[in-house]
Amino acid sequence: MAAKKKKPIKLEELTREEKMKYEIAEELGLLDKVMTDGWKSLSSKETGRIGGLLARKKREKAE
Repeated sequence: MAAKKKKPIKLEELTREEKMKYEIAEELGLLDKVMTDGWKSLSSKETGRIGGLLARKKREKAE
């Protein structure tokens, strides 16, 4: 099976939500893992942690 070609991430093309996701991954020390192996490489626990923090940040901005 051929490996997928990885597209470089262009930060200027990301939505605000996607940027927040990358920032949270960096805060949790998971950014290197995401950059090398993609989001699918994260465990469900890691993904849930990112989702929970993302939801909290959204709520805090809305208030």
